[in-house]
Amino acid sequence: MVTVPLPGFLLEEFPSPPGRPRSRMVPGQAQPQSPEMLLLPLLLPVLGAGSLNKDPSYSLQVQKQVTVQEGLCIMVPCNLSYPWDGWNESTAAYGYWFKEGTNTNTGAPVATNNPSREVEMSARGRFQLTGDPGKGSCSLVIRDAQREDEAQYFFRVERGTYVRYNFRNNGFLLKVTALTQKPDVYIPETLEPGQPVTVICVFNWASEECPAPSFSWTGTALSSQGTKPTTSHFSVISFTPSPQDHDTDLTCHVDFSRKGVSAQRTVRLRVAYAPRDLVISISRDNTSALKPQENLTHLEARKGQFLRLLCAADSQPPATLSWVLQDRVLSLSHPWGPRTLGLELPGVKAGDSGRYTCRAENRLGSQQRALDLSVQYPPENLRVMVSQANRTVLENLGNGTSLPVLEGQSLRLVCVTHSSPPARLSWTQGGQTVGSSQPSDPGVLELPRVQVEQEGEFTCHAQHPLGSQHISLSLTVHRKLQRGGGVGLGTALGAGVTALLALCSCLVIFGVKTCRKEARKRAAAEQDVPSTLGPISQGQQHECSAGSSQDHLPPGAATPTPGQGEEQEVYYASLSFQGMRLREPEDQEAPSSTEYSEIKIHKGQPPRGLGSGLQLEKETLGMVPK
Repeated sequence: MVTVPLPGFLLEEFPSPPGRPRSRMVPGQAQPQSPEMLLLPLLLPVLGAGSLNKDPSYSLQVQKQVTVQEGLCIMVPCNLSYPWDGWNESTAAYGYWFKEGTNTNTGAPVATNNPSREVEMSARGRFQLTGDPGKGSCSLVIRDAQREDEAQYFFRVERGTYVRYNFRNNGFLLKVTALTQKPDVYIPETLEPGQPVTVICVFNWASEECPAPSFSWTGTALSSQGTKPTTSHFSVISFTPSPQDHDTDLTCHVDFSRKGVSAQRTVRLRVAYAPRDLVISISRDNTSALKPQENLTHLEARKGQFLRLLCAADSQPPATLSWVLQDRVLSLSHPWGPRTLGLELPGVKAGDSGRYTCRAENRLGSQQRALDLSVQYPPENLRVMVSQANRTVLENLGNGTSLPVLEGQSLRLVCVTHSSPPARLSWTQGGQTVGSSQPSDPGVLELPRVQVEQEGEFTCHAQHPLGSQHISLSLTVHRKLQRGGGVGLGTALGAGVTALLALCSCLVIFGVKTCRKEARKRAAAEQDVPSTLGPISQGQQHECSAGSSQDHLPPGAATPTPGQGEEQEVYYASLSFQGMRLREPEDQEAPSSTEYSEIKIHKGQPPRGLGSGLQLEKETLGMVPK
């Protein structure tokens, strides 16, 4: 193929004439051609323009479309081959990249290695032919791509006398899009306060042929001595964070040659710190949203109500959260879980009352907040506890109980119930309020000495905003028995039996003494007056021998005789019954009664009117403690 300059025509490529063999092709190099074909211009009307770029001896490989972001750099790889015709190894090869529609003779290329050709002003310094056409390379580098660069581009090669070829059908389309690429910043997730840290900013380029951008850093945590030298693709910076640097920004800027075009990446510093800003949120049903309670320290809830507590704390690294009731752990979070911890009480009970503490803890410290829960409910298990006669043991009485009390005895009534807040207690009798002896404890009613007129119904009232209750008991007062008054059947019967036993004892003693006296008289008469009747039979000798004291003498003992000049004593018994009276017991807590009688034995003559030597003095019966 030969290139012929014609007036009014561009330098174009034409195929070799028929009958001449084509030159040998060398990959990446053009083949020399013979200058014999001078009649080629005459064939132009016959060949047509469309066939001028389809010479198989010329080839070019480049991607059909190239996309680059505005302001960035891109390399477009390209390879070509052409015939070895009209040039040798020392012949210079020139390549040109033109924008579609540019006249290759008069127009300026966007890039060329021909020092005698001027390039287009808008592309100057940005488009560069980095490949060597003499070695089969037509690679192009585009720096700082701009929106006006978007177009179709083709390549032209020139070498020696005959190689003059435009690869119009083998060019590429350049697409310029908005800048979206950002640098990547590598930084530890958590920074330790007071410990140096190194941060790297990297921006990936398509090729080494692209120039290095300019890196810069901004941030309140930085110092002027913190930066290190910047390489073509990344920048390194070092600094020592403080607790005040937490949650501040650090930005890496990448600036390109064209003013106003840059990319940047901002990261938020996370400096480790102890838990802070602990907040408890509360929901009173399972559908409503949780409401933060910043200053709440006391919470009231009704028995059976739904309650949900949520604890949250700010910390770095995330804190471990826990709910504690008194000293018992109710719930515990995991470090890799959510940064909140909830606690649900589906139906609060009286036993749920207490101090709930949320605790947040990490390796740098801890923080906690307490909430006192008070479960409100109306009076429950209302009852009366009774203490009589200063007893320390209390008895529980239910509603409608009848309580007997002895007149003059002390009585203490204590009204007891469970409620929250505490119910207001009061006592009434017959609809009238009965004052408590302990104003600080209105549930206590003391009656130091119960009177008959206090007999009746006593009622304890427990009043509460959520509901009230009352309990009643009936007080029965028994009178004391006065002196001379009648006694019960049991008392009379006991006194009668005691009197009968005493009487029998006296009769036995009196009979024995009488028999002894008669025996002594008979013995004296027998000694003074000899009997003319003869011996007395043994059966007639002692009429009272059975009751005499001789029967109880030991064998061989002499029968006692009255002393000389001494008269035998006469005994009589006096039986008296003490009158019935109520004696105050020493221990009033154990009252009881004992009936007793008194027997008196007298020497000498019996009182007048006793006859048989027995006098019954009728007295009163008495009662003494057992």
